[in-house]
Amino acid sequence: MRFSLPSLSFNSNSLVGLDIGSSSVKAIELSVRSKGREFDLTHLGVASLPSEAIVQGAFLNSGAIADAVREAIDNGKIRTKNVAAAVSGHSVIVKKVSLPVMTREELDEQIRWEAEQYIPFDVNEVNLDFQILDDGARGEGDGQMEVLLVAAKKDLIDDYVQVITEAGLTPAIIDVAAFAVENAFESNYEISRDEVVALVNIGAQVVNINILTQGAPAFTRDITTAGNQYTEEIQKTLSVSFDEAERIKLGGRRSDQSQDVVPQEVEHAMQSVTETVIGEISRSLDFFAATTAESNISRVVLSGGGANVAGFEKAFRDRTGLPVEIMNPFSRMVPSSKFEPDFLEEMAPALGVGVGLALRRMES
Repeated sequence: MRFSLPSLSFNSNSLVGLDIGSSSVKAIELSVRSKGREFDLTHLGVASLPSEAIVQGAFLNSGAIADAVREAIDNGKIRTKNVAAAVSGHSVIVKKVSLPVMTREELDEQIRWEAEQYIPFDVNEVNLDFQILDDGARGEGDGQMEVLLVAAKKDLIDDYVQVITEAGLTPAIIDVAAFAVENAFESNYEISRDEVVALVNIGAQVVNINILTQGAPAFTRDITTAGNQYTEEIQKTLSVSFDEAERIKLGGRRSDQSQDVVPQEVEHAMQSVTETVIGEISRSLDFFAATTAESNISRVVLSGGGANVAGFEKAFRDRTGLPVEIMNPFSRMVPSSKFEPDFLEEMAPALGVGVGLALRRMES
């Protein structure tokens, strides 16, 4: 599923996937092989963000975010100026709705009126996009069709445009994080139309859930129980700074310790947060199952930095009883030899959004 909120568009084959997360910025550029949709990783840059730069989706320190964007671009030695970014959180609404059968041109004319019935925002304060789902997803003989509707608040889009422009780049596409992950997944994995796949992207402040049926989104939700809870719990347990707690969360050591040993109380704290995060995700999966016909989930594919937390994959499998795997958005790529394999393996789960955005160049 591909979305571009309609205030922005461009005509260029060069595009950088720019994932502005709440803890870091990731910049990714791909090159297309001569055979068509095959691609290679050519540039990758990462930069950390101050812990209070983005809070609950709000840009509280635009200067620091723009600096991190520039740093990620510089670290990746990226020269391309056109970028695709992704939004998520409570200012973004995704709904699958049933509407009378009409052409795309007719829906273009009516979409704002139709959207007023389904989104909790003033329709004049949002950017809208939609996709008419394929014939297999439409009602048969009832004069209805299914449409995926996306609305994002204009002030959120403006925040992204501002920091991207301030960083000296050109905002070409604003996508939705859940659909960027879906793009990366579809480009790297085989999926049967009979499968029901739950894509779960665990960021620092937001978890993006996107459940696919018949190859299209059937349920999309963002929840705010996410990876930063681990850091905050470690911070409280050890009375350390946020940055040091983040390092410990990812398996590092305390600055006053000589060995990479995570104290037992930290392990308990992380297990408690894991149970909380998985519980919130499970409630969304259960809601989908209770409200959707033919809703048996075939597998769960985890991505995002939170998927790297020790024991998370096993705990998710134990809690839900579902097959669980961690996404590798590079599984069908041949990365340049300039990238260390261990580095890419460690980073891969956190790069699903960036890869999915960078793949948008294939559709230009």
